Amino acid sequence: MIECGLQNVDYPELARQIKAWALEAGFAGARISRASLPDEARAALEAWLADGCHGQMDYMARHGTLRLDPAGLVPGALSVVSLRMDYWPDARDAHAVLADGEAAYVSRYALGRDYHKVLRKRLQALASRIEGEVGAYGYRVFTDSAPLAEVSFAAQAGLGWRGKHTLLLNRDAGSLFFLGEIVTDLPLPEDAAEEGHCGRCTRCIDACPTGAIVAPYRVDARLCISYLTIELPGAIPEALRPRLGNRVYGCDDCQLSCPWNRFARLSGEGDFAVRHGLDAASLAELFAWSEADFRERTAGSPIWRIGYQRWLRNLAVGLGNAPATPAVLAALAARRNDASALVREHVEWALARHGADAR
Repeated sequence: MIECGLQNVDYPELARQIKAWALEAGFAGARISRASLPDEARAALEAWLADGCHGQMDYMARHGTLRLDPAGLVPGALSVVSLRMDYWPDARDAHAVLADGEAAYVSRYALGRDYHKVLRKRLQALASRIEGEVGAYGYRVFTDSAPLAEVSFAAQAGLGWRGKHTLLLNRDAGSLFFLGEIVTDLPLPEDAAEEGHCGRCTRCIDACPTGAIVAPYRVDARLCISYLTIELPGAIPEALRPRLGNRVYGCDDCQLSCPWNRFARLSGEGDFAVRHGLDAASLAELFAWSEADFRERTAGSPIWRIGYQRWLRNLAVGLGNAPATPAVLAALAARRNDASALVREHVEWALARHGADAR
């Protein structure tokens, strides 16, 4: 048992216990990094921002290199505990959905409950358990919820390595997991980083439908389907719309092509189970949702945050790329006078793709 009072803490033993408690809390792994990154990370981020690769994600530029400095978020931060939770759901085969032009492809991570809520609750419980053992200490929990370079810290801690698609890769789970962190002022012993295991493989780069992975370890968000369907507030650039195919929320192609994901296992987390049949829904079916339907069926889901108009915008593009079946054309025609100018513009484009008059 670790004695109360930080001056009496056996930090190596505490680190071992934290990793064990993390598994008990439902995480699949935990590793520890120092709360600082090398100068190369700062230079790479500054260059990425200078090149405008963040698109309209203005908060990225506002926060700048703060995401590399946990002490700016937690005064006196010394350690970052990085944790992963597997999410791959038992759902209709992803490749089959992508091959079905009338189906709507939703990124597999978004088929269930919003991961922010799930992980934050578990992270807080773990942080509180640490406090119950050692007494009051400084900490803050994160899960993609603040400017923190979570992949960089997780890689530095040896939780995996950064793949050429910029996601973290793990020998046992590929990249199909969420990350969460506890940034703390506890001087925990750091774990060793793991060397990368991508070698000469470029499958993720070759698989990207829009060429968003512009170089190994560098993604231009302005080309990324996840950015276009989730973060971009306005019209999707016309030149890119045909490349979206039927992807209406996010994109998994770089992960689906990655050999390491053959080791990923289905998540046993009930909160990540498919909701409302979103793994097998048709584009036309989802396009017919009213705003009330959207709010009800995406409540508690990450999809909810993009709002109804962006949801319809994305679906209109998917319908424009779908086979010109009666159901597809009828769905588009039903919204040619939609109240949203954003939706109408994408419907007009989609109808024109099918040789139909939008007016």
